[in-house]
Amino acid sequence: MCRWLAYSGSPVLLDTVLYRPEHSLINQSLHSRLGVETTNGDGFGIGWYSEHGDGTPAVFRDIGPAWNDRNLRELAAHVSSRLFFAHVRASTGSAIQQTNCHPFRHGRWLWMHNGAITDFHRLQRDLCMAVDPALFPSIEGSTDSEVMFYLAVTFGLDQDVPGAVARMAGLVERLGKEHGVDEPLQMTIAVSDGHKLWAFRYSSGRKSRSLFYSSRADTVRELYPELPYLRQVSDETRLVVSEPLGDLPGVWNELPEASYVVIPTGEEEEEEYLPFIPEPP
Repeated sequence: MCRWLAYSGSPVLLDTVLYRPEHSLINQSLHSRLGVETTNGDGFGIGWYSEHGDGTPAVFRDIGPAWNDRNLRELAAHVSSRLFFAHVRASTGSAIQQTNCHPFRHGRWLWMHNGAITDFHRLQRDLCMAVDPALFPSIEGSTDSEVMFYLAVTFGLDQDVPGAVARMAGLVERLGKEHGVDEPLQMTIAVSDGHKLWAFRYSSGRKSRSLFYSSRADTVRELYPELPYLRQVSDETRLVVSEPLGDLPGVWNELPEASYVVIPTGEEEEEEYLPFIPEPP
């Protein structure tokens, strides 16, 4: 499987989150504690929104291991963003190539995934046939994750993110049943349009991969006033991660099974935690 993180809050240099924490994502690429595999070295990717861009995110992906990529370290030390994704990959069988590395991008959307569609090779044709024909040429790689993304776009990601993801999951489970796959879907997903961040945790067998969200920065600041980093970020700054970046009590909260979280970028709004239920497309 894979490890990923999503950051939303005050603009920070990417290396503040990617490299500096005790159990950073780069550390997890070699020494994952909660993943199926300890090592996640089959490629990596980052995607970020710029304050001065046109609203579409930038993406940098490569096939080497994240822990040994000088270009990633160089870029992370000079790029600042208020909302970014990062992903380290452990392939579940698809080829190790740039087009299979996360995050995936379409227009203003970013998407990344940890998990798998069981027996994807048996469901792949039917799943791909459900993708909007106008979107199908945009699929560049061979992963189940990218097909899931374009199914969600097909099912209305622009209008209703939770509904589109629920319809995607419902189709996977329906086709899995038709093909005799008992537990077809395993997923933790992050998706963003540059304004909000959604994170989903679900699996057909109700044994989902790990996913955690951080407490609000103002809450953590009260617990650990001595941490200098917390003086620089706004109260609503949040992280969603496959596994915690450190061991400080009170900082990390596990997202419940079969649920999703919506994290806004504005201070005036509070995050929402809601149940996730697949539905027929």
